[in-house]
Amino acid sequence: MEGNVKLECIQGDITRQDDLDAVVNAANAELRTGGGVAGAIHRAAGPKLEKACRPMAPIKPGEAVISPAFGLPNKKIIHCLGPVYNIDKPSDELLARCYQNALRLADEKKLASVGFPAISTGAFGYPLEEAAEVTADAIHSVLSDLANVMLIRMVLFSDSDLQVFRRAFRLGR
Repeated sequence: MEGNVKLECIQGDITRQDDLDAVVNAANAELRTGGGVAGAIHRAAGPKLEKACRPMAPIKPGEAVISPAFGLPNKKIIHCLGPVYNIDKPSDELLARCYQNALRLADEKKLASVGFPAISTGAFGYPLEEAAEVTADAIHSVLSDLANVMLIRMVLFSDSDLQVFRRAFRLGR
């Protein structure tokens, strides 16, 4: 618990967080179906998602936009474009902006709970431990600004990723 906001790190599937108001998509610039998290979210949400996203694309690294969740069990999907490590610079600031902008957008839309994947750590090549530290710092930096978001959950794919994020957030088992 950080102030009024509960922070969690779990191992799981971002598309199956049925107790959250919103999940975050580690999107590509065109907000289209892709690999990794974007592919999983688009497959689970269904074809209406890509159609709904077209008018919002393209987005730049660090930006966040919001759409309905369609076939997902959530109300909304927040789409963030993370930086490609050491290509989109400054990578740390752009990654931090993803989390900060997503949380501000969720708060503005009066969403109480948000689930995040580890943005940019897959095909975009961000080293996991460095990304976890940037993520923890970025989230902590906006907690006092949040009026509506009460739960932030990091949803990690593997147990090893989970342990890295728990250390970064200084959360026990």
